[in-house]
Amino acid sequence: MKATTQTPAGGVWADLVGQDRVVEILRRAVAGQRHAMTHAWLITGPPGSGRSNAAKAFAAALQCERGGCGQCQACRTALSGAHPDVTLVRTEQLSIGVDEVRSLVQRAAMSPTLRRYQVIVVEDADRITERGADALLKSLEEPAPKTVWVLCAPTPDDVIVTIRSRTRLVELATPSNAAIAALLQRRDGVPEAIAQYAARIAQGHIGRARVLARNEAARTRREEVLRLPSRLTTLGACLNAAANVVEAAGEEATQATAELDAREKAELNEALGAGTKGVRRTNMSAALRELDDQQKARAKRFQRDALDRVLTELTSYYRDVLTVQTRAGAPLINAEHADDIGRLAQQHTPESTIRRLDAILDCRTALETSVAPLLAMESLMISLRA
Repeated sequence: MKATTQTPAGGVWADLVGQDRVVEILRRAVAGQRHAMTHAWLITGPPGSGRSNAAKAFAAALQCERGGCGQCQACRTALSGAHPDVTLVRTEQLSIGVDEVRSLVQRAAMSPTLRRYQVIVVEDADRITERGADALLKSLEEPAPKTVWVLCAPTPDDVIVTIRSRTRLVELATPSNAAIAALLQRRDGVPEAIAQYAARIAQGHIGRARVLARNEAARTRREEVLRLPSRLTTLGACLNAAANVVEAAGEEATQATAELDAREKAELNEALGAGTKGVRRTNMSAALRELDDQQKARAKRFQRDALDRVLTELTSYYRDVLTVQTRAGAPLINAEHADDIGRLAQQHTPESTIRRLDAILDCRTALETSVAPLLAMESLMISLRA
């Protein structure tokens, strides 16, 4: 279906900084240009590059009479998740299972309410299980006439091959620091100095840059992480550092989920008629146990995400150390810590710094394979000291 008029500059695409090539591809598809449109898309890119924003902008543009003006009701509701023909899926669990995928497939088979497109956006397609992928496959092979699937993942290899092979790949680039800083100033009203600082230390991650620019507590937590390398002087210090990092990540996860957990439990109790005569306690207990399991899984993911941010900051620190050691001439990510970085660069060899970077990667792998967080972080801190 072709857009009736040319989209004004910006519109739903305005926040996709540094992605001109991708925007042009998606706009041609929305405009109905020959061979430009297909029923299944896979949008990939580094963390924070704007995968989800690109997918939601595309969904909004497909529903807009002007191809993504950003102002009409169709655009606004599509971007917010309130449009009746746009389904936005972002899991807070560790995976997307077969039951959830089957529900999406049923949704995809429905005709659009407003006669344009039925758009299903899956922001974490890399979390779809093998059984879920099997359930999705038929819908991709035999799509409904006006259904569009938009899947997002960090890389094509993160998506099961049978799914990947049935989609059109669109790859996002890492946006420049200047582009991110300009976005923070324009969209969020962040002062120039803070915007430039946040863009530099976020290393191309727009969402992370926004958090750091707007949240002083997040900047403080990051500074505490960057002080760790100079404090790992004894085995006891390593073990204490690991315990503190894991505890802080757990507290961050609790703060992020406590209010949501309470609201979900209250809603479930109300739905089940808690305190009402005739309600079977066995059914209520089973439902509450299931909710509790889901909430624990979500908290585990939030804690793992918090620990992953710690690993990212440590990686940037030792990258700077290696930059100094090899005289690469690249600007330091953590320029505010140049003195400490310089001292560490003199005390150790480039080979030992590479081993530390490998240890950080090993820790990330261990956390992804369900190694106890404390054990993984203790091993890492000892490796950083050694």
